[in-house]
Amino acid sequence: MSKAVFFHAGCPVCVSAEQQFASALDPARYTVEVVHLGEQKSRIAEAEGLGVKSVPALVIDGQPFHINFGASLDDLK
Repeated sequence: MSKAVFFHAGCPVCVSAEQQFASALDPARYTVEVVHLGEQKSRIAEAEGLGVKSVPALVIDGQPFHINFGASLDDLK
């Protein structure tokens, strides 16, 4: 089973992306973790290490996919 992590900041763009993308992944193929970086600032470094530059972003098996530009990680620090 593959792992997907959906990083977001809670903004309307992020919430919409979560509803469209993170929930659309096949649960038989992917374990999905949703990380709200506004509430879990300690995970910003992890997101950066995975190549996330802005949120919302979906990381699947270590590969980041930037969905739409809501906020840069620098804005969340």
